[in-house]
Amino acid sequence: MMTINRRSFLAAGSAIGASVVPCVRADWQPSPRYPDPLIKIIDPSFTKYRVNLAKVERIATGMRWAEGPVWFGDARFLLWSDIPNNRILRWDEETGTVSAFRKPANNANGNTRDRQGRLVTCEHDTRRVSRTEYDGGITVIADKFDGKPLNSPNDVICKSDGSIWFTDPQFGILGYYEGHVAKPELPTNVYRWDPKSGKLAVVAGDIDRPNGLAFSPDESKLYIVEAGVNPRVIRAYEVSDGGTRLGKSSSVLITAEDKGTPDGLRVDVDGNLWIGWGMGAEGLDGVAVFNPAGKLIGRIDLPERCANLCFGGRHRNRLFMAASTSVYSLFVNTQGVAGG
Repeated sequence: MMTINRRSFLAAGSAIGASVVPCVRADWQPSPRYPDPLIKIIDPSFTKYRVNLAKVERIATGMRWAEGPVWFGDARFLLWSDIPNNRILRWDEETGTVSAFRKPANNANGNTRDRQGRLVTCEHDTRRVSRTEYDGGITVIADKFDGKPLNSPNDVICKSDGSIWFTDPQFGILGYYEGHVAKPELPTNVYRWDPKSGKLAVVAGDIDRPNGLAFSPDESKLYIVEAGVNPRVIRAYEVSDGGTRLGKSSSVLITAEDKGTPDGLRVDVDGNLWIGWGMGAEGLDGVAVFNPAGKLIGRIDLPERCANLCFGGRHRNRLFMAASTSVYSLFVNTQGVAGG
């Protein structure tokens, strides 16, 4: 049996990555000015989070639909999904090289790391959540509930107790662009996978097409994007029963109204919500930043809709934004919480 070795897993992307995609494209360039005018201060409280000498950078392009970025600080690389192209891509911080980490990738969508540093992935085509072991092997975390196949797991996070929480809308079984056509057999639930028993439990069954999700810094609240309502909303649930369940009711923290579409989100150490945004009028594509009370305080304008994001870099102060055909980054004056 192959010895499970973390170093071999972290290096695996270089071995797998034979195809290289363009890193930059000439049709978009960073602003020549400081502070970057793409960073919008909506409320004065956002001022302290802007690094005045940092710019929005495009670090990779050439995707069809970029999603699910996740940072591996111990090897200084970023992974993300290119769903229609059926691959997971890798960007190396040291060299700026972009390569294929995994292809085919079962139309992978959301990614995160568990508390042992392993890659956890939502896969549309196989309708499952998988874990990549240190030796490169794949373990199925969940593909069924009550004997029925999941819909198409979308986004995933890991709590400090090792539990894995994920959303299961139907996007990957509605057509052949992001997966394959199939008949849904389960509601669009939010699930918790227990690391001790290996069992799934429904933590929220009342959300129409749950999408992005993230915990507050103290894990007392879970934020979930509800994508099946118009306008989309971000719901806040109280976490109860020792962190294993959600309260029976939720509150609407943010309503998109006619101001675009929230998708994936992450939370910083001050409790602010950094949300991928788009599909609205000009000037709405990018990232919207809300304080814990649900007030819009800042924006990062991008030339494309941003689907999802994560914090990375040595100090978790570099925001990586998966935006349609490209991935962008920006250094900010805060840090992302662990588990996203």
